[in-house]
Amino acid sequence: MKPVLCKAGQQMREQFDDTFPDRDRRSDGWIGDTRHSARPSDHNPDWKNAVDGLAYVRAIDIDRDVSGSAKPDLMPDIANQIRLCAKAGDKRVSYIIFQGRIASPRMGWRWRKYRGSNPHNMHCHISFTKAGDKDGSFFNIPLLGGTNDKDKR
Repeated sequence: MKPVLCKAGQQMREQFDDTFPDRDRRSDGWIGDTRHSARPSDHNPDWKNAVDGLAYVRAIDIDRDVSGSAKPDLMPDIANQIRLCAKAGDKRVSYIIFQGRIASPRMGWRWRKYRGSNPHNMHCHISFTKAGDKDGSFFNIPLLGGTNDKDKR
């Protein structure tokens, strides 16, 4: 069996790469290290639900520094736009963690305090649902190449 990043994660990462080709990638990641495999994590391959020899990983981390040395810090706005995309009905996003806050459908996609050990200050964590395993369609996120048109969300 082979671990593979879900299609939604591949698409989201591609949109970051296309929009910010020179971004910092030092905090990027998708597959969990040994620390992750000691506990449940969307960075771990889903061996129990493997299909056709593929075990999907349903999370990505994207380095906060998308603008390079010539700031501004855009990740707070991007994380919020990902949240709004999910709130508007994109069922592929499970939750987002950034700057000590988490947003998920549990509280209507409102930001709330994240109590995990890593506040995710250096990167944005995006987890995906099983719906994202094979759905790699474009995310309508304005700062990642999408449109502001609410009718197209």
